[in-house]
Amino acid sequence: MSAMTAVFHHPVTTRVRGFLFGSRAHRGVTFSIALYALLIAIGFVYLQPLLFMFVTSIKSPSDLLNPMVQWVPTEFYFGNYDKALRVLSYSDTLLNSTVISVTPAAIQTVVASLIGYGLARYRFWGKPIIFVLLLATFIIPPQNTFIPQMLRYRDLDLLGSPLALILPALLGQGYRSAIFILIFYQSFISLPKVLEESARLDGASDWRIFLAVAVPSAIPAYIVSFIFGTVWYWNETFLTSIYLEGGITTLPMQLSRFTAAYENLYPVGTVNIFDRLNEAVKMSGTFLNILPLLVMYFVLQRWFVESVEMTGITGE
Repeated sequence: MSAMTAVFHHPVTTRVRGFLFGSRAHRGVTFSIALYALLIAIGFVYLQPLLFMFVTSIKSPSDLLNPMVQWVPTEFYFGNYDKALRVLSYSDTLLNSTVISVTPAAIQTVVASLIGYGLARYRFWGKPIIFVLLLATFIIPPQNTFIPQMLRYRDLDLLGSPLALILPALLGQGYRSAIFILIFYQSFISLPKVLEESARLDGASDWRIFLAVAVPSAIPAYIVSFIFGTVWYWNETFLTSIYLEGGITTLPMQLSRFTAAYENLYPVGTVNIFDRLNEAVKMSGTFLNILPLLVMYFVLQRWFVESVEMTGITGE
């Protein structure tokens, strides 16, 4: 028994056991392998549709007809993207989508921060009523209120103009503005009041305090609100198509009528079988639609992750 105990506590055995199962100072290789295997499995579940979309989009017509070709095409065929770019009128619709999504999102972020700061720092009559109305705009689906909004925009001659999206954002009534107002409210209400009081003793005005003290502390909320606002404006096709009324065509709107646009550009009776609309061309158009959002995420990934973490900390 003593011999077994000696072997168990031998330095080499202790080192091997620490390497495999870890110690108080570090994790073991067994735990790391299990953790990374779980993360890879979860990541594959989320990335599998995107990978399938991209692989299918670069398949040639012969690969599409070959049941043996699944994940690895025999060649990289980019003719599908050439057709999708023409059908989507990509340069024009991409510019329109950027203007329609980025501009209202940026304005909405600034206005939501002002409203959130006012609700967090000032006392005035009717403040609970404003909170109830904010929650109502969040709970009630916009599809239930778009008819009176559309009639009002028609009376103001705003239909078909980007102002139909910009003006509501300027007044704090953009897409899901209540969420961003509550995010800023939670961020500003957690800011220590002693900082603002110190600035006020130094003679700073309310605007100076907001710009110099409150805004720097709420940078994570600004980043989160701008990114989510851009994505939601980008993906919203129902309300956008109604308010723009065919005056401006965005990339998601053009994608929704991709089949009709493709058949107009490539009539069935005048093209060969390889130029017919197939799954690879559809996947190419879909991938081109989400590509700008993917690029934006990869560019802002570090700031976005840090902002989400910091926003979560301030909300606790």
